[in-house]
Amino acid sequence: MLAIPLGLLIGWYRPVSDFLVPLLELFRNTSAVALLPVFTLILGIGETTKIVFVLYACSWPILLNTISSVRTVEPLLIKSARSMGLGPVRLFQKVILPAAVPTIFTGARLAGAYSILVLLFAEMVGAKAGLGYLILDTQSSFRIPDMYAGIITISVLGLLFNLLLVAVERRFSTWRTT
Repeated sequence: MLAIPLGLLIGWYRPVSDFLVPLLELFRNTSAVALLPVFTLILGIGETTKIVFVLYACSWPILLNTISSVRTVEPLLIKSARSMGLGPVRLFQKVILPAAVPTIFTGARLAGAYSILVLLFAEMVGAKAGLGYLILDTQSSFRIPDMYAGIITISVLGLLFNLLLVAVERRFSTWRTT
């Protein structure tokens, strides 16, 4: 995914930030849900549209949290590392990136939850298959137990995906004590 490297670049290098932030603000303030018809017109109805739509919608929490995580690293950590002779590359590798990991994963977890919501929306509006389509179809045909089965399945999948992200976060932030 492009959101993490782009967020690191925007957060760390002021010229890149000054150049890209106005454009990003324009797209960030445009609802992904409002853009679904555009994605459908360009890509048609199918799996590709759903994948691109979910990737677009979920890039924003990751990107914004990554930018924020880099910009809010404790200044004392940066000054201490520089006083110990760390150059820009080592400073980024040894201080900035490890300090940013928890907030980046917060963005990934938000994106994970958001991905389920926008995928359901995409399947309810512009698809002929998927759990979103199943929930909408069973609701309209009064197959209530099947509808609840779809809803529970979505909830369980969301929980499992979140647990996976928490496990990956622990793996990448082994230095944290909590």
